[in-house]
Amino acid sequence: MRTYLDFEKPIAELESRVAELKALASKQHSVSIEEELAKLERKAREALEETYSGLTPWQKTQVARHPERPHFRHYVDALVQDFTPLAGDRFFAEDQAIVGGIGRLAGRSVMVLGHEKGSDTEGRIKHNFGMARPEGYRKAVRLMDMADRFQLPVVSLVDTAGAYPGIGAEERGQAEAIARSTDRCLSLGVPIVAVIIGEGGSGGAVAIATANRVYMLEHAIYTVASPEAAASILWRDSARAVDAATNMKITAQDLLRLGIIDGIIAEPIGGAHRDGIEVVRVAGETIIQALATYEGLTPAEIRKQRRDKFLSMGRAS
Repeated sequence: MRTYLDFEKPIAELESRVAELKALASKQHSVSIEEELAKLERKAREALEETYSGLTPWQKTQVARHPERPHFRHYVDALVQDFTPLAGDRFFAEDQAIVGGIGRLAGRSVMVLGHEKGSDTEGRIKHNFGMARPEGYRKAVRLMDMADRFQLPVVSLVDTAGAYPGIGAEERGQAEAIARSTDRCLSLGVPIVAVIIGEGGSGGAVAIATANRVYMLEHAIYTVASPEAAASILWRDSARAVDAATNMKITAQDLLRLGIIDGIIAEPIGGAHRDGIEVVRVAGETIIQALATYEGLTPAEIRKQRRDKFLSMGRAS
């Protein structure tokens, strides 16, 4: 059963009727049923295209959080050969909200890391819904150190509502761990390409997305705080999350226009959750092409390009 979002109810009704007619058509080979089925399928397709051509920022937020959207593991399984996960921060513990390891992308050895939310209840609990603790960011720093040492490009797949705000995480230095991870991204002598595949929330996302190239999927979001958190801060009312999402410029289209990201990766009509295989393939091609642009550059040139990119943000032209 497909999970439908609130604004997709008209589409859900049409597709439900399509499914019923298909079941009927398989039993009765009637010309009238086949014609009605074709007409209904066309109507459902048009409704889907019309809806997704004009999504509001809040609707995009819902799509970015869709439970059937491809997660980190889907990208790794489809794109990375011989992936070898590397665990632990060598200080405190293993945090499975951030997963990382070495593998081959299009025949080239790379370090891949990113947030994993989990695809079912057990997985979400195991990966803490993609919200990393300090040990997750210290693991990311350890893997980036290794990538720098062995001259491995870094691919970062971002999908988190934000860093975990629990008491234990704060006691173990959450802010310091995020800051050090962000700083390590900036100091790498190898290229780092980041893709926001779902949510890119707050410093928890920036910590592994301070990259030479930052891309977003078409219906992903990238924000300083979740719309609910921003609404609570600004209006002391989380119910105004729709207003916050509308005014915060969190969509890929807004962020490309503002120069925060470098490109948008198209999603299938209806969102990445409708055709995960296709969106993973397109994202992989984008990453490979981006990494190819840094071949032959020195570590100093790669660092300079990355630093200049972030220092130029917000400057008046």
